[in-house]
Amino acid sequence: MKTKKLSEDVVLVSVPCDGAKRAKALNAVNDSASKKSDTHIVMDFSGVEVINSWNISNLLILQNLLEKSGHKLVLCNVATVTKCIFVVAGLSDVFTFADNKSAAMEAISRESLTANTANQ
Repeated sequence: MKTKKLSEDVVLVSVPCDGAKRAKALNAVNDSASKKSDTHIVMDFSGVEVINSWNISNLLILQNLLEKSGHKLVLCNVATVTKCIFVVAGLSDVFTFADNKSAAMEAISRESLTANTANQ
C-alpha cells in the first residue's frame, strides 16, 4: 500500500489492485485510523475493477472512524463496476466519490468550509 501526504491534513492511499493485498491494506489503514485519525483520507482506486464485501466492510469502518474525529473519507478513481456495487448495496450515499484526486481535494475543502461555517 502506498500512502502520500497531499496536504497538511490529507493523506492519499493508493488501493492495491490485488484482492489479498487490498484487504491487508484496508486493514492497515483502519488500524492506523483507530489509533490516530487526525487527517482526511483519499482512497485512490485506480486499477481496481471490483471490490468484495470484506473491502466494503473495512471502508464502512474507516468512514465511521474518520467521521467521529471530524474528518472525511473520499473514494476516487472508482471503476463503474465498483460504483454499481455501492449502488446495489444501498451505500452510494454513505460515501463521497470523486472522479480524480483533484476533485477529492475539492470535496474535502468544501466539506471543511461547510463545517467551519456551521461551527461559527
